[in-house]
Amino acid sequence: MKLRLAALAVLLSSACSSPRPLAGGLHGTPREASVQTLASGAVEANWKERLAQPYVFLEKRGDYRELGATMRTLLTAAGELGLASHGAPFALFYDDPGRVQPSELRARVCLPVAERPARLGALRYEVLPRAMVAYAEVRGPYPELPRSYPALFRYLSELGWQAGAPIREIYLVNPSEVTSHAELVAEVQIPWSGGA
Repeated sequence: MKLRLAALAVLLSSACSSPRPLAGGLHGTPREASVQTLASGAVEANWKERLAQPYVFLEKRGDYRELGATMRTLLTAAGELGLASHGAPFALFYDDPGRVQPSELRARVCLPVAERPARLGALRYEVLPRAMVAYAEVRGPYPELPRSYPALFRYLSELGWQAGAPIREIYLVNPSEVTSHAELVAEVQIPWSGGA
């Protein structure tokens, strides 16, 4: 378990190497799902209901590109506590880097769990609430995930839905289990309100 978490931490540290833009005040008229093409392929936005998810986490204030060390600390601490992951690790991004100073950006690195652990050590526990989200599955290097955001924001705008926060990036494929970054898969989720 420790080796697997350590290998995941190494690559996830680069997953936060690009700023994650947030946007609000999105309005528009309903249309088809938005599609954006990236070097790694097309990103098709859609929506769904996200179920509540218990998780342990560490908070990080500062440049989003520096979350790697915090992710490594989280995964090491979880391994030392013997916590079993109940799904793929994820990150939550609360602020728009275009509007908030890098030193003030708020994020969390998270590991889903089945229930509140008996011991938390330095970790904290919370439940990500159930919500309606716009989402896209993104294939390719994790540092390129922010390139999928415009398709998601455009999709929300086209449907007249209001974007919320935090943005969630779920790292679905363990980098130690693939031979190329092209095999990595993540899901990006943006909560929304209004419309349908």
